[in-house]
Amino acid sequence: MNISYRAEIMPSSPIRKLSRIAQKVEAEGIRIYHLNIGQPDLPSPQIGLNALKHIDRKVLEYSPSQGFQSLRRKLCDYYEQYQIKFSPDEIIVTCGGSEAVLFAFMTCLNPGDEIIVPEPAYANYMAFAVSAGAVIKPIVSTIDDGFSLPPVEKFEALITERTKGILICNPNNPTGYLYTMKEMMQLRDLVRKYDLYLFSDEVYREFIYTGSPYISACHLEGIEQNVILIDSVSKRYSECGIRIGAIATKNEAVRKAVMKFCQARLSPPLIGQLVAEASIAAPRAYMTATYEEFITRRKCLIDGLNKIPGVYSPIPMGAFYTMAKLPIDDCDRFCEWCLTDFRQDGKTIMMAPGTGFYSDPDMGKDQVRLAYVLCIEDLKDALHLLEAALKEYNALSAK
Repeated sequence: MNISYRAEIMPSSPIRKLSRIAQKVEAEGIRIYHLNIGQPDLPSPQIGLNALKHIDRKVLEYSPSQGFQSLRRKLCDYYEQYQIKFSPDEIIVTCGGSEAVLFAFMTCLNPGDEIIVPEPAYANYMAFAVSAGAVIKPIVSTIDDGFSLPPVEKFEALITERTKGILICNPNNPTGYLYTMKEMMQLRDLVRKYDLYLFSDEVYREFIYTGSPYISACHLEGIEQNVILIDSVSKRYSECGIRIGAIATKNEAVRKAVMKFCQARLSPPLIGQLVAEASIAAPRAYMTATYEEFITRRKCLIDGLNKIPGVYSPIPMGAFYTMAKLPIDDCDRFCEWCLTDFRQDGKTIMMAPGTGFYSDPDMGKDQVRLAYVLCIEDLKDALHLLEAALKEYNALSAK
C-alpha cells in the first residue's frame, strides 16, 4: 500500500517539525525558549475569557456553516475602523485563518493553476497549495533589501496562462515587512491587467510599528471582485486555540462556492465563535497594552540580534516576527543541534529554520525565523543562549 503523491510532496512545517524533539527535551527537565511559533504569551481579553466561563447553553450545537450572524456583524464593525466595508453576508467564518486560505485556494484554483507568492512566506501556504493541487511560483525578496517587494517586472515575468492569483501577507509573516502604498498600487495594476485573484492575509493589521499606513487589499479601487481577504482572531486577541478565522470578499460567486466547502465541514467551532464575538468588544486599553508590549519586545530582540557577531536582522515594521541571518551554513542542522546538544544552565532555544519559508530548499540556509512572543526577561535570556550556541556550534564545526 502506498500513500498518495499529494501526501508525499506535502512539506513538513518548519515551525513544528522539531516539536517531537522539543517535547522529549522538555520531558528531561530542560527549559526551552520557544521562539519558533507565533503563540503570544500575553493573556487573552478578559471579556473573551468571561464569555467562555459563562456559557449558558444546554446543548453545544452546530452553528450555521457561514458562522453566527452576530459574529459577522461584529466583524463588520471591527473592519469599519480600518475603512474596510463589508456586510455580514460578505463574511464567512472559518476554522482559523488556515482554513480560510485552504478554502480560498480550493475555490479559486484548479489543479495545476499557479499563484505568485513573495518569499520568504508563511510555510503553510505551500501546504495549502499542495492540498488544492495548485503550484506556487515564488518571487524572492532579500534580507539585504529588508524583504521589500521585488520590482513589478519580475512579477510579470512569472505570469503565464496558468497564473490565477497573487498571495500576500501584510504585515508579513515571517519577515515583518509592511507593503507600501506604491507596492500595493503596483499589485492592484497587475491584478487588474491580468484579471487575477489577490489573496491577502491581513491577520497582523493590529501590529504596525512605523508611521507608514496600513494599506489593505480592500482599499484598492477597481479590483473589488478580485480580492479575497484572509483574517483571524488568533493573533490580535492571543486566541490561537479557539480556531476562528474568516474569508471576506465582494465576489458573490466565490462566496457561494466557499460555502459548499463550509457545508461539507459542517460548522466552525461553536465555543470559539462565542469567545471571538465577545473579544471584539475588548476595551481599547487591551489592544494598546498589547501593541506597546510588542514594540518593547521588538526593540529588545532586534537590538540584541544585531549585537551578536555575524548576526543580522532588518527591523520588522509589523507582525511579531523577524527573519535573521546567522553565521551558519545549515539552519536545519543548527536548529536541531540547539535542541539535541546545546545546553546552558539547563536551558536552550527553539527556532524555525529559514529553509522552510522558501520553495527552493537551497534558500534560507543561513536564516531563521524568530517570534518575539516572550516576555523581555525571557527574550534577553534567549539572546544570550543564541550567542553562546553560535559560538559553540561554529567552534565544533571548525574542528
